[in-house]
Parts: sequence; structure tokens; C-alpha cells
Amino acid sequence: MAKILVLYDTQSGNTRTMAEAVASAARELPGTEVTLKTVDDADPRDLFEHDGIAVGSPTWCGQMTWKLKRFFDDGLCAWGKVEDKVGCAFSTSGGQGGGSEMTCLSLLSVMLNYGMLVFGVTEYSSPGMTAHYGAVAVGEPDDRELAACRMLGRKLVQHVHRVKGN
Repeated sequence: MAKILVLYDTQSGNTRTMAEAVASAARELPGTEVTLKTVDDADPRDLFEHDGIAVGSPTWCGQMTWKLKRFFDDGLCAWGKVEDKVGCAFSTSGGQGGGSEMTCLSLLSVMLNYGMLVFGVTEYSSPGMTAHYGAVAVGEPDDRELAACRMLGRKLVQHVHRVKGN
């Protein structure tokens, strides 16, 4: 069984839409249990109870939101408790060049610091749409951006199964 947590913050609802697409695709794969939570409803112990964690944030000056930063800074203190769990990121921004990939990198950086195994996706989900650093969207996610989210969710489950030896 792969236990997946999709954790996100949202301001306009766009990141929630992406989180739902990541979670939906992860649920499609057999042997998977998915929990979808906002950062407001999450507890750091949620990280300890899951094998794979997808984290999504609106872009704020090229970084994750202050709520997610606080969640990881104040709550995690997880040295050794999330090591070897699989992680990935997704983000929304207000415009192209708005910093979504940098926001994904800020999320991945936190995961790396706590010993998590993070990944990017090499293939394209649709023409011109990749998820090398995570799935990204500008404004309300369109079909191509949601396809990247679904690809990310499926890849997360596949990597968790590999790490667990399933």
C-alpha cells in the first residue's frame, strides 16, 4: 500500500484545483491511499504517516507561501522522520515568468533538507507542457496544466512503489 499525502495552500482556489488533480490521478493506481489536506488542516505528523508527499503552493515572490514555510519551519523538526519518503511539488502563479518553478524549487529544497527523495518528470504531459521541477500553472489551471498535475500524481505513486520495493 502506498500512502500519499497531497498537502497544499491556496488563496484563489487555483492551487486547490491542481491538488485535486494530483490526488485524483494518484488514486487511480491500485494499492494507493490518498489524503488531501490544506496546510490549515494539516499536522506535521501527517508527513510521518505517508510514504509520498506532493506539496503545492501559490507563488509568493518566487517562494512558497508563509503558511507552508511556517508549517515546515515550526512544525516539522523531522530529522530522520521523513528520510527516504518521496516528494514532489506543484505551484500556481499570476503570470508567465511569475516564479512558479522557483516556488517548486523552494518546496523541493525543504524536502531535500529533511532527507526526502524528490523527483522531476522528464516526459511531456502535452505539447510544450513539462513538469521538470513540478507541475506549474498560470492562473486557473487549463487542461494542459491539469494533465501535468495528473502525470505528477501518477509518477509519485510509481516512485513510492519503487522505493518500497513493491
